[in-house]
Amino acid sequence: MFKKILIANRGEIACRVIKTARKMGIQTVAIYSDADRNALHVKMADEAVHIGPPPANQSYIVIDKVMQAIKDTGAEAVHPGYGFLSENSKFAEALEKAGVAFIGPPKGAIEAMGDKITSKKIAQDAKVSTVPGYMGLIEDADEAVKISNEIGYPVMIKASAGGGGKGMRIAWNDDEAREGFQSSKNEAASSFGDDRIFIEKFVTQPRHIEIQVLCDSHGNGVYLGERECSIQRRNQKVVEEAPSPFLDEATRKAMGEQAVALAQAVDYASAGTVEFIVDGDKNFYFLEMNTRLQVEHPVTELITGVDLVEQMIRVAAGEKLSFGQKDVTLTGWAIENRLYAEDPYRGFLPSIGRLTRYRPPAETAAGPLLDNDKWQGDAPKGDMAVRNDTGVYEGGEISMYYDPMIAKLCTWAPTRDEAIEAMRVALDSFEVEGIGHNLPFLSAVMDHPIFIKGDMTTAFIEEQYPDGFEGVTLGKDDLKRVAASVAAMHRVAEIRRTRITGRMDNHERKVGKKWVVTLQGEDIAVKIKADKKGSTVKFEDGSKLRVKSDWTPGDSLAVLDVSGTPLVLKVDKVTAGLRVRTRGADLKVHVRTPRQAELARLMPEKLPPDTSKMLLCPMPGLMVKVDVEAGQEVQEGQALCTIEAMKMENILRAEKKGVVSKINATAGDSLAVDEVIMEFE
Repeated sequence: MFKKILIANRGEIACRVIKTARKMGIQTVAIYSDADRNALHVKMADEAVHIGPPPANQSYIVIDKVMQAIKDTGAEAVHPGYGFLSENSKFAEALEKAGVAFIGPPKGAIEAMGDKITSKKIAQDAKVSTVPGYMGLIEDADEAVKISNEIGYPVMIKASAGGGGKGMRIAWNDDEAREGFQSSKNEAASSFGDDRIFIEKFVTQPRHIEIQVLCDSHGNGVYLGERECSIQRRNQKVVEEAPSPFLDEATRKAMGEQAVALAQAVDYASAGTVEFIVDGDKNFYFLEMNTRLQVEHPVTELITGVDLVEQMIRVAAGEKLSFGQKDVTLTGWAIENRLYAEDPYRGFLPSIGRLTRYRPPAETAAGPLLDNDKWQGDAPKGDMAVRNDTGVYEGGEISMYYDPMIAKLCTWAPTRDEAIEAMRVALDSFEVEGIGHNLPFLSAVMDHPIFIKGDMTTAFIEEQYPDGFEGVTLGKDDLKRVAASVAAMHRVAEIRRTRITGRMDNHERKVGKKWVVTLQGEDIAVKIKADKKGSTVKFEDGSKLRVKSDWTPGDSLAVLDVSGTPLVLKVDKVTAGLRVRTRGADLKVHVRTPRQAELARLMPEKLPPDTSKMLLCPMPGLMVKVDVEAGQEVQEGQALCTIEAMKMENILRAEKKGVVSKINATAGDSLAVDEVIMEFE
């Protein structure tokens, strides 16, 4: 077994690999850029090597710099994580020449599966079900139209070297096929330096389901069940779960056996993922193979008890798999939510800055991982598990140079409903401040009827949130639960205030029983009867809720029991009230006496400032270029400027016709959220 390995990556996946290496008694080497000098993966590793400036193309993906770090530290093997150099055959070749083990598949497998046209031909030869299509070179738009008619509309026009949704178009007729072919070809050439295009049948009502495979270099291979990855935004997975709520055992077996056959056809040795598109009738079609560890691998680990990183290391060291297909069992249900530094209220634009508060929910251990997993440390055992893979810490910086993922929050439980409920509580318990983040959106998905039913497709987000995410409006029952809880909390705060000021009459606190809770545009009158164990809150309709909690004023998290049901609230003090966040809702709550509530209704509403004649920066970022000048007339939709943040360029366009009166920023400026970029007459 290796004595020392280098992790050619950063962030949460580097931390994840370090945990397993530590469990196996293997020393670790981290690499870091200037931006990651104080990163968590650097602190966790036994050694760390600086490799350059913040941009990845000047540090993490410069093969010569990584090879030098390997040489300087004497690392015997390299784990590439995902992204960066994980599927770079030239890197695998460089390691081979240097006599350093690559904790991943052979170079030939990476090359074969890295090209969509080649991989589909290999899949067809291996008797893997593939989407009907044309894999040859397509000369021009006329040929694209002819092929599309032969396949039958709708069709998907895709770049052979594509990824991340680039070079991809859907065509429903000849005109769209002609236009889509040229657009895909241009985009592929500029993004990948490879303009080869292929066309295949577009599967309607598609689900994205992938099979985890694990193979050694001795001819053994197994599949470890599937992962449902249908909830995606811009072709980027957001929520994953294992197993899929859609598959039956027969379909799972067929997909798994075909996935292993494909892996063995290219002499695969390591962990890998074969991705499929599955239609409403459970027909499945090969999409692509990812020759690396997937972001969403934890849900597979949670239902199988198999540490995939450990198995990758053992396979790279030449060991045989210690178990066969008959030994693989799927137990319970696991869900993963990806926590991103992006603002869901601003079209999911990237958010950067300092994490002024970062308090994940407590990790707990349960299920298949109890017997053979040690990365949870002293986490208590229970009926449900919570796991949080992360690479950040409170006080750390979210950089503009890398992927915006902060953490992967996972829950496991014996059933899917229980796993979802555990995730709801975990999301409500996750405290993140200082940056925009997608926790409210993830909570909304967990409560969405389509997700709860397990009936989602890859179009879930665009269909259910066509105008973007605008927050959550709580239903009547949830609103009453929050109102009762905040009223009980307010009573506790008032008692504490009377103690501090000394305004007491013996043991009787002069705190009233009748209150009006104002939230989500409603006034809810309540009457509180308290005792030593909690408070009974009575509503005007005669209904009652029993609230119990050990919350004390000043705590940022309130964990309550409301008539036997758990409720977690994130709490912040705001002027004349509390800001309360739960289940994706962000509420400003006031608790007043009946007379105070009556007077408050007479107060005029404060209107927000008029920003209609200003272009505000929607995210923290770098001004790349300004496309207009003062005095210029602009038309609706015209490009005004380009902002770069987290590896993405965002073009800001005019919302209506107007004349630029003033420009406040120039190329190279660093901008904050809502900073005024330009003004209009």
